Amino acid sequence: MGSLKLMLGLFIIVGGGYASLKLMPPYFENYQFQDAIKDEATHDTYSPKTEADIRETVFKLAQQDDIPVGLDGIQVQRQGSQYNGMIIIQVPYVVHVDFPGYTMDLHFEAGTQNKSVF
Repeated sequence: MGSLKLMLGLFIIVGGGYASLKLMPPYFENYQFQDAIKDEATHDTYSPKTEADIRETVFKLAQQDDIPVGLDGIQVQRQGSQYNGMIIIQVPYVVHVDFPGYTMDLHFEAGTQNKSVF
């Protein structure tokens, strides 16, 4: 009976470790991507970049972080005038995580909005 409890405890610990090894990288990549989007929105609020240029830059950031998103999946809105307005960036995407016998979809919504100070 004691060895059964030990085996069950080890199975739970190993299973939890395996699950965290599979789930942590997508969450970490999302955190890095979210931070990069915030930086981009902050810089682009005060630049003459168009929405298409911002979308292209965010797409390149997504490729660097291995984020599975297409160029058409990135929404960029500029409200107000350049140098004096607001930029809204939204990037919804799904990451598939494969476990033995089970596939899990993690839904992420990376995005930000940045208002100018003027």
